[in-house]
Amino acid sequence: MKEKTDNILEKINRQDGFTVPEGYFEDFAGRMMAQLPPRPELEKPAAPSRRSLWQTVRPFVYMAAMFAGVWCMLKMFTLMTGTDDSLSIENNPTLATAVSNERFVEDYVIDDISEWDIYDSMLNDSIDIENLGDSLLNLEDTGADADSIGPDAPVLPQ
Repeated sequence: MKEKTDNILEKINRQDGFTVPEGYFEDFAGRMMAQLPPRPELEKPAAPSRRSLWQTVRPFVYMAAMFAGVWCMLKMFTLMTGTDDSLSIENNPTLATAVSNERFVEDYVIDDISEWDIYDSMLNDSIDIENLGDSLLNLEDTGADADSIGPDAPVLPQ
């Protein structure tokens, strides 16, 4: 009976062509170094150079900038969510002074301009009301008639 071999390459007796001569890798490093050009920076140890002030401080400046950016980002998030109390009247004396001034409240807080005042202003600015459409001002919805707008206001078509 024939002996069974486990190595398939021995079985087929195949040579793939990837062989090297005997002892090729034994002195490979020595031959490679002989062929390379000399590098003087590797032959003598380099003296340690003195670092400049910026090279010393730079990591700390970068870290401070990073923390400032994170703080600004979190501050913006709290302002956008409305959980910050720095805009309340108790914490803002400028806002408290402005709200206590009656003229400021009348000028900026109280909305005393009616839709009719806006309509009169548009008529005075020569805006063509016929092109505005019925959605802007519909006299039937407000219960007013054309005489209540003003004496020189044109009557809208019905």
